[in-house]
Amino acid sequence: MGRRRGASGEKPGGKGLPPSLRPTKTCPACGRPFAWRKKWEAVWEQVIYCSDRCRNQR
Repeated sequence: MGRRRGASGEKPGGKGLPPSLRPTKTCPACGRPFAWRKKWEAVWEQVIYCSDRCRNQR
């Protein structure tokens, strides 16, 4: 039987968490909050902007 990840066995970021419990950040360009996404799993610490549009507006 496999063990389910609990609060102590979670990976950094939001993998395995329901969307409402995933980490969020606030975009400095538009001020909107954005949540962790699977494609940002390896680089979540470096993600600053919510979109390409905001990143290009810097």
